[in-house]
Amino acid sequence: MSILQLVWKNITQQLGSALLSILLTAFGVAILVVIYITSDTFEKQLDNNSKNIDLVIGAKGSPLQLILSSIYHVDYPTGNILLSDALEFRDNPLVDLAVPMSLGDNFNGHRIIGTDSSYFDLYELEIAQGQMWNKSFQTVIGSETARKNKLKIGDQVHSAHGLAENGHVHDEHPFTVVGILSPTGTVVDNLLLCDLASIWDVHDIAHDENHEHDHEHGDAHDHHHHEDHDHAHTHDADHHHAHEEHDHTHATVSDEEPTPDTSTVHVKSIGDDVYKSQGLEITSLLVRYSSPAAISTLPRMVNQSTAMQAASPAMETTRLFSLLGVGIDSLEILAYVIMLIAGLSVFISLYNALKERKYDLAIMRSLGAGKTKLFTLVIVEGLVITLIGGIVGLIIGHLALYYISTQTGQSADFIQALAVSPTELLILIIAAAIGTIAAILPAIKAYNTTISTILGDK
Repeated sequence: MSILQLVWKNITQQLGSALLSILLTAFGVAILVVIYITSDTFEKQLDNNSKNIDLVIGAKGSPLQLILSSIYHVDYPTGNILLSDALEFRDNPLVDLAVPMSLGDNFNGHRIIGTDSSYFDLYELEIAQGQMWNKSFQTVIGSETARKNKLKIGDQVHSAHGLAENGHVHDEHPFTVVGILSPTGTVVDNLLLCDLASIWDVHDIAHDENHEHDHEHGDAHDHHHHEDHDHAHTHDADHHHAHEEHDHTHATVSDEEPTPDTSTVHVKSIGDDVYKSQGLEITSLLVRYSSPAAISTLPRMVNQSTAMQAASPAMETTRLFSLLGVGIDSLEILAYVIMLIAGLSVFISLYNALKERKYDLAIMRSLGAGKTKLFTLVIVEGLVITLIGGIVGLIIGHLALYYISTQTGQSADFIQALAVSPTELLILIIAAAIGTIAAILPAIKAYNTTISTILGDK
């Protein structure tokens, strides 16, 4: 009979104590797996999502809340800011890129983001299917949004008010999917992107009062934009007549009006004087510096000279990790304590088992088994018990991660429950080492078995 067969037979004979050791090892390993994988993926996601963003400008309040809501989409915004105030920083020589962003609605838990094409530049996004939006109530969606909701080009989705799934559904303003983004491994995969005008329109915020002024300046886009949305915001006779000429789907454009350049139509709407003068609001402005000098200058300028606040993603995420670090370290210590208790359980189990099996060991010696084989037998038994516990712990840990991932919001799909981390192998090795060390003293006792003394006592 091989050593492994003997080990398995011994384990089944002491099933109760062996199961206790296995469960203790499994719980310790499971906790470590959850801690390491969650913290590792969370840190990577934080880095990926904020790597091109140096500053976030938004309403005064908690800087951390502003970062979490504007970059990671896991919290509520601190409020709104005037678009005109935010865009003052777009032309600042210290700013390389300034991306306006509006929040307020969601689709099945996936947040809908109003922005412009600069958002694509900031996150280096590519459209895998379809095209960019060229009018309001068209949306480009993330790869995970499309996969989880089985959406395709041409499908219509209805937004719900607020950032919770159970908000009021805007049935009167469906969004049409015109593009699907390539996977990025960032939070963008779980978002829906549209132009800012769609966010204003769906909440009945007028933004076309100065249409005639803009038309006199030859802005074809704003005229087209006015035609697309005047039915939602005005009631005079001229606008009613315009609505009759252009149906709700905007399938046609008047022959008297030139067709706008759809590749830039969403860009022109941001920064025009017509929008600056209307008191329109956005949630935040994502900023990328053009010079290292901006690090010390721009945040102070915003915080001291405006009614807005500037928050640094690097500083706030560092503060977040410092807040979480105490809890993570405590759980890590708890997991190792549990594994040490499992090792103690293995030691007690094997030591007590040897008292019951000493005659079996003596007979094995008399049949030709050497001291080394008995020593190896006990060591392998401790190793097998903790290895089984470690493997069970890995399974429990990943099941726990899967459950956690299903409970998080769709916009915060950070945890990859099925991903295998190299750290898991190290955890398994530590568990096996604890079992081996715990079995050393019982193994020495088995090695020193004296045939004559044991059989004489019998």
